[in-house]
Amino acid sequence: MRNFSWKYFTLTGDVESFMLYKEINQFGADDSNALALEQDELAMMELEDTSG
Repeated sequence: MRNFSWKYFTLTGDVESFMLYKEINQFGADDSNALALEQDELAMMELEDTSG
């Protein structure tokens, strides 16, 4: 989720996604979780499909 919120922020400049990224980092989210990484990748693909 951390990667998704950062990539979404860099693509859109959405402040709420940046705040989510910071909150996730504050609580020490670990990106080594395979399920979380898979969900991030799927969400990014969906975002790219809808952005044109």
